[in-house]
Amino acid sequence: MSRYLYHHWLQFKESGFVFIHELQKIFHDSGVMVIFFLGTLAYPFLYKAMYWNEQITNIPVAVVDLSQSPDSRAFLHRWNASPDVKMAYSCNSMAEAEQLLRDQKVHGIIYFPRDYAAQLADPLGQAHISLYCDMSSFLYMKGIYLSCNQVMLESMRNIQIDRYEYMGYGKEFSWALVQDAPYTETALFTPTGGYGSFLIPAVLVMILHQTLFFGICMLAGTVREERTELYRIPGRKRGYSALRTILGRGAAYFLIYYALAAILLGLLPRLFNLPHIGAIEDVLRLNVPFILSVIFMSICVGFCIRNRESGLVLLISTSLVFLFIAGISWPKEMIPAGWRYISYLIPYTWAANGFIHINSMGASLFATRTEYLALWGLTAGYFTLATVMFLIAGYRRDRKESRLASLSGADPLSVSSDSSATQEPETPIQ
Repeated sequence: MSRYLYHHWLQFKESGFVFIHELQKIFHDSGVMVIFFLGTLAYPFLYKAMYWNEQITNIPVAVVDLSQSPDSRAFLHRWNASPDVKMAYSCNSMAEAEQLLRDQKVHGIIYFPRDYAAQLADPLGQAHISLYCDMSSFLYMKGIYLSCNQVMLESMRNIQIDRYEYMGYGKEFSWALVQDAPYTETALFTPTGGYGSFLIPAVLVMILHQTLFFGICMLAGTVREERTELYRIPGRKRGYSALRTILGRGAAYFLIYYALAAILLGLLPRLFNLPHIGAIEDVLRLNVPFILSVIFMSICVGFCIRNRESGLVLLISTSLVFLFIAGISWPKEMIPAGWRYISYLIPYTWAANGFIHINSMGASLFATRTEYLALWGLTAGYFTLATVMFLIAGYRRDRKESRLASLSGADPLSVSSDSSATQEPETPIQ
């Protein structure tokens, strides 16, 4: 029994060596410190500053009113009363209005044809209004289109009432024919209706995912540049241990990023006044498999990193792709099937949807069990893959050392496997 306990104590001790050694590497690397702490905590404030005003008011629009009738002027008067738009220019032709749009002096154009009033006066006529929006910004298009649509629906109701009265129906009966079903408009998950409340929760998860991914890749690139092995236990001159190395390194990253995730996903939604109707306990439970899956995925990718700069290339090339294929900022049904399958392998896809369900929609962890179990599945899968990659890398290194030793005429170094590497480290950790 004592020998058995001593055997496991040595294994635990060696994992502790890896844990302490990895923390020392993190806190002695200024680049990684900037990514892990400054980048993770500063980026949310940058995004919030960009979307501080979630609603745009007084958007300048140009009017091309060829009808010049009381009906068109009444429509424009009601539209101009909306807080979203402002009638900045009155143009005599579409060419003049289009030039204003190209010069960014206006962000929308409304066009009334010459026969607008005549078509309204005809009981069987159909009048047309053309609306052109600046698509360079979603917020411009949203404000112009929705405000014009509301005025148009109100005008259509009044036109129908007038036509029923013209056909001989009484005013009250005409009103009853076109009366809409009573309803109450309630914004459930984005009370302000702004883009920031919709996007920033997903961006917070993306910041955690990408900074952790980038930092681990930077550390792996540093190891490659220093021509040392990722799988060696600190202080060992020979032998390797995949499980102890992975667990030690993973514990160091998890200790740091679980605290950062609690700040970003637990505190900042309340600080930024974002939707936060879910239970904080469920968010913290969701963070556990999310952080672990990102750690083990990054360790796997770290085997392909040859220098520190490679991590930056991966960060830039994957951030926007991950955001789109997760189905947050772009409808999941419009994503090609191949990209959808790839998104299932990315922890961000499941974590972002799970966090939004819990934090913004008030779902419980049980209701989000699909995302929660998927993250645990990715954790197990990437952990297994990382272990296999460690074992293969260590085996290849040992074969190379044995071959070099045999060529030099010396006895090859005995290699301790993961099951037999229970000896005390030959040199202390540096």
